[in-house]
Amino acid sequence: MSTKKTTQRDIFKPGEFIVYPAHGVGQVTTIEEQEIAGFKLELFVVNFTKEKMTLRVPVAKAASVGMRKLSDASAIAKALDVLTGRARVKRTMWSRRAQEYEAKINSGDLIAVAEVVRDLYRSEAQPEQSYSERQLFETALARLVDEIAAVDGSTETEAMKRVETSLAKGPRRTRGADATDADNDDASDEAA
Repeated sequence: MSTKKTTQRDIFKPGEFIVYPAHGVGQVTTIEEQEIAGFKLELFVVNFTKEKMTLRVPVAKAASVGMRKLSDASAIAKALDVLTGRARVKRTMWSRRAQEYEAKINSGDLIAVAEVVRDLYRSEAQPEQSYSERQLFETALARLVDEIAAVDGSTETEAMKRVETSLAKGPRRTRGADATDADNDDASDEAA
C-alpha cells in the first residue's frame, strides 16, 4: 500500500502546473499531511492564482477527480487545429446545448474545451451572443488560453493571439460574403 501511495504522490511535484477539470490550470504548491476525522490524509495543495483560490486534493483521489498534467505541445497543436474547423452546433434547445458545453468545459479535456470555443465563437460580423452563451464562451476561452500559456511558457496575451489566429482561419470567417451566410445559419439555430 505504501508503494502505491508513493507512486501516486510522485505523479505531481510541488511547483508543477496541473489542470483541475472544474477550475482549469493551477499550480501544486506543496504536498501536506493532515489528520481529518482520525485519518491521516496526504493532500496536494493546488493554488489557482486567477481565481484567488487554494484547493486541497487528497493524493489518493487526484486521478479519480480528473486532475492531470498539462497537455504536451502536440495536444496544443491539435486543439488549435480544432479551432480552425467548422462549428458543429446541434439543433437542440439552448438549455440542452448549454449543459453539453458546460460538461465539456468541466471535463478537463483540452480538445473538448477547444470544441466549445470553436462552436460558440462569433466574429464581429455575426450577431451578439446571449449572456449565457457569452459566459460559456469566455469560460472555455480562459481555460484554453491558460493551458496554452502554461505549456508554452508564454503570456496570456500571446496565447490569446494564437487562439484568435486559429479561429480566424476557420471556414466562413475569412470572407465577407460567407459571414452573411453564417449569420443566417446562426439565426435559424436560435429559432430551432
